[in-house]
Amino acid sequence: MDETDERPFFHEGMRALQDQMDGRRTADAIVAAARHFEFSEADRKLITEAPCVFIASAWKEHVDCSMKSGDPGFVKIVGPGVLEYPEYDGNSMYRTLGNIRQNPNIGLLFVKFDGRTLRMRIKGRATILQDAESLSRHHGARFVVRVDCEIYPNCTRYIPDFEQGTPARHVPRPGQGTPPVPSWKKMPEFRDSLPRDDPHRDMLDDD
Repeated sequence: MDETDERPFFHEGMRALQDQMDGRRTADAIVAAARHFEFSEADRKLITEAPCVFIASAWKEHVDCSMKSGDPGFVKIVGPGVLEYPEYDGNSMYRTLGNIRQNPNIGLLFVKFDGRTLRMRIKGRATILQDAESLSRHHGARFVVRVDCEIYPNCTRYIPDFEQGTPARHVPRPGQGTPPVPSWKKMPEFRDSLPRDDPHRDMLDDD
């Protein structure tokens, strides 16, 4: 996937909610600053160290979500914005692969539950491979799924730290007031585009 992809990043339903909540400026600013089509070094580290990846697929009313997992390195980067993962022996339902066969558009989510590392969302187009060369790159694979990626990171504020056993400190909780300002809202490219009723506006004005 590259920047010539003609699909809009936001559809009409997304835009309607952005306009209802005065969030269109923020959404467009985030896309302009964060969306990319080639993996950064941080992206590569997250992918190659990941023991799992979450995947969403759909065809008509058949919507599915799943987690693909393996030893770190089971997801391989094979191009500037292309990755592959193996489909191992499973339960013979082929819900993910069946959806991909009918509709190549998928969503991927890489997340490290440490409360610090940016999660990475991918809007991808998948291809199912079963040739000998592709299978040889992934020990034990029955199929290989190759994904052309459109990449956009998300901030860490609602991710708990499973390593330390601590909850995410930005989650709103009774009696605790407004949660801390996430770091991205302080950046010049975002702070002036926040919605009118953003809960952190007054806190930013005090910086």
